[in-house]
Amino acid sequence: MDIQLINIGFGNIVSATRVVAIVSPESAPIKRIITDARDRGQLIDATYGRRTRAVIITDSSHVILSAIQPETVANRFVVSKEVTATEH
Repeated sequence: MDIQLINIGFGNIVSATRVVAIVSPESAPIKRIITDARDRGQLIDATYGRRTRAVIITDSSHVILSAIQPETVANRFVVSKEVTATEH
């Protein structure tokens, strides 16, 4: 079993197998998800004080804030999967 890791900016890495969604933080429902995760103690802020540009939701209900664009995170996710596929 290979563990695939995705760089979400500033040296922070998440497990690709645990990611459910990568979304923009602009909409009201996503803002509610962030607030609820903060109240539950399941919010991870990986922005280093910068503006939140991507919200990563995991299968364990953790919500991770990233300062890089959702498209950039998604591209890193796809590239990681392609590299793993060619290695086997």
